[in-house]
Amino acid sequence: MAWMKRTAVGLVVAALLAGTGAAVYVQRSFATLDGKLVVKGLRQAVQVQRDGADVTHIRAQSPQDAWFAMGYVHAQERTWQLEFNRRVMHGELSEVFGPATLETDKLMRTLDIMGTAKRQYAGLPLYAREALQAYSQGIHAFHQNRPQALPPEFHILGVQPGGAAGAVWEPEDSVGWALMMALDLGGNWGNEFARLSIAKTLDTERLWQLMPPYPGERPAASADLAALYRQLGVYRATDASASAAPAAAAEPVDRGAAYAALGDGPLSRQISAGMLAWADELTRNAGTNEGKGSNNWVLAGTRTVSGKPLLANDPHLGLSAPAIWYFAGLQAPAGQASDGTPIGAIDAVGATLPGMPFVVLGRTDKVAWGFTNTGPDVQDLYLEQINPADASQYRTPEGWAPFTVRDETIRVKGQADVALKVRSTRHGPVLSDAQKSHADVLDLGKYVLALRWSALDADNQTVLAGLQTNQAKSVDALFAALSHYHSPMQNVVAADDQGNIRFKAAGRAPVRDAANDIRGVAPSPGWDARYDWKGWLPYDQTPEDNGARGWIATANQRVTAPDYPHYLTQDWALPYRYERIAQLIEATDKHDAASMQAIHRDVTSLATRKLLPYLQQAKSSHPLAAAAQEQLKGFDGVMDAGKAAPLVFAAWTDELARGLIVPRIGEARFTATYGKRDYRAALEGILERNDSWWCQPSSCAEQSAAALGRALDRLQAAYGADPAQWRWGAAHPALSVHRPFGNVPALARFFDVSEPSHGDSYTVNVGQYNAGEAKGPFVNRHAASLRAVYDLADLEQSRFIYQTGQSGLVFSPRYRDMSSTWAQTGYRALQRQPARWAHELTLAPAPAAQ
Repeated sequence: MAWMKRTAVGLVVAALLAGTGAAVYVQRSFATLDGKLVVKGLRQAVQVQRDGADVTHIRAQSPQDAWFAMGYVHAQERTWQLEFNRRVMHGELSEVFGPATLETDKLMRTLDIMGTAKRQYAGLPLYAREALQAYSQGIHAFHQNRPQALPPEFHILGVQPGGAAGAVWEPEDSVGWALMMALDLGGNWGNEFARLSIAKTLDTERLWQLMPPYPGERPAASADLAALYRQLGVYRATDASASAAPAAAAEPVDRGAAYAALGDGPLSRQISAGMLAWADELTRNAGTNEGKGSNNWVLAGTRTVSGKPLLANDPHLGLSAPAIWYFAGLQAPAGQASDGTPIGAIDAVGATLPGMPFVVLGRTDKVAWGFTNTGPDVQDLYLEQINPADASQYRTPEGWAPFTVRDETIRVKGQADVALKVRSTRHGPVLSDAQKSHADVLDLGKYVLALRWSALDADNQTVLAGLQTNQAKSVDALFAALSHYHSPMQNVVAADDQGNIRFKAAGRAPVRDAANDIRGVAPSPGWDARYDWKGWLPYDQTPEDNGARGWIATANQRVTAPDYPHYLTQDWALPYRYERIAQLIEATDKHDAASMQAIHRDVTSLATRKLLPYLQQAKSSHPLAAAAQEQLKGFDGVMDAGKAAPLVFAAWTDELARGLIVPRIGEARFTATYGKRDYRAALEGILERNDSWWCQPSSCAEQSAAALGRALDRLQAAYGADPAQWRWGAAHPALSVHRPFGNVPALARFFDVSEPSHGDSYTVNVGQYNAGEAKGPFVNRHAASLRAVYDLADLEQSRFIYQTGQSGLVFSPRYRDMSSTWAQTGYRALQRQPARWAHELTLAPAPAAQ
């Protein structure tokens, strides 16, 4: 009995010690928000104050110290996010996750993100380089004398910040992260490759029906694409053995090896499986704008109650935990660089990106601005013909030329290093060496695909534009700063306290030859000089609007007038969000901040209204059809989370797309091209035309009814047999996923952030889903990454919100404390001079060495 008592006491003590240790660790992992920290590298003391809205305000006595402190604060709050993002762009994920992320690393190395970043960094003016250096030094200073425990991600994965070299964040990494944002927002190579792939099975007329031009436009390409590709013989043979494609390009990831690299335990296997799925999604969706969008609008004083402008913005990005943004204010007096170059005073508050030392979206004390993606075609794929007599050469207008070859070594946990030979042509990197899907379509023994992408040019100075916007005191000064903006081109709306409003597309877009009959919508013959770019559209000729009608809005729709002389793209987003914003602006004569916020809340889908009559007319014999149709009565396209009708509609459109398109292009090609690309415009055209070719062997009405039956089978299996109990919000939560723990059930409930959400891909309050996802096809994964409203009558009345919380530390109460407010379209104050401080921290310089 004594032995049992001693054992019991020992277990209790051990449990208490473990609990105490865990509690101490959790507390030590929190960022220091109050008091004083001595930080080596600062010139003078910096005040870091957090207000009641949890916005971090950095008040420094020089620009350099402000940038340094921004780096320190980002490291305090977002250490793992910085580490993960750094590894993504460096192509170094496989050092941590093994072969599960090898394809992602290959893609980043092939694009040469960091080699390009180093070249672009070298071309920046000295003061911009010094700004990035100061920011990097702030991150390093945090890690050199860390006042808090590392977040659990590092301990679970056995990772040290910055890897073996301790390179936690270098100045060039900030340039690299700007390139990664351009990759996320500025791509259309996926559309080009999709057209190439689909042209194997459809003629060009049907191809344009499946991927229609922008409403009211003719196809941008006059070439017969299907005939061209057949004539060139670009496609691989049906028999895989007949293709000369390199094995490395097509070889699948060995799941067993991927699991083994992280260990045999269930947690390790789940992490590996999750990263494998994430890496596949990243490589599959790279180079596409499908399903991505944002809104911004600005009203002149003639349309507002106050007589001063109002501006709203909600950029739509992939949801993540922690969020992509960190809200902060930076204030510092004018200074100078080490060479004497003057640096203007910094005074800005708004959304920063961890990895960059400036406010990307927000306001100064005089001017506010907001972005949406313009989406010009700045990526062209080129078919490069391989010399049959010498595979080291490709064809150019002047004859055969050697590929440029660069050797890369990728370290892979649990396996030998992978040696990668990266080929480039005069257009850019050979993308088909890194995209497995290309090997499934092309005969890579005859042709490869090279990428021309504007963002990779050495003169990209986007970060310089970002630094200078934080000094702007007027609309004119803001757009002068944005003249340096390169990639990705953004629709910028701005307003200042003098009453000026303006829109301009800021960024680089190529000029194409008048003889170019493909115009970048699909891969072009790389040896024909007429398909090469002929220069750049001058900044003074990019689209702009001075707001003469009293308001300006952009929502990724076509932003050029019919008589605009330059071609930018044909892959604009469908104009439904823009049209709804315009309706709501025009519905009120004089707006105030509350009516601007009401537009942010709107969940009426004009796209749903377009197709809804076909669903309501569907005559299905399914046992639940009558009950489902009852839910559709009175439904007018309002995508309310608490209703069943939006779920029925979403499932029906998904099944209709599958039923009409799969028989025409095949299951594999449909799976490869569907998902964020929902083929909505194609469905609209097919049903409007009552197109018997697409609907064969049934009528379109019969196809619609059959799609409803299949949709009801799915919904019944998932949500029960009573359609009245179905809820759109249950199938459509806004899910902010953590990397890498979002796919680990035991961890996801702690690390992910999820809230029921309204909307769909076409509502102002957007809720974009990926119908191609096997798990959670209607989950909202891409939404308003932030919302902001700026009142130029009193900029201190500005408001913001985003979907997680300021802290990236999972145990912190500030990790998810904005999520429910965001889901309910609420806001927090965005002020430069708040009435009180919730936390006050002084970063003090270390004493000079004696």
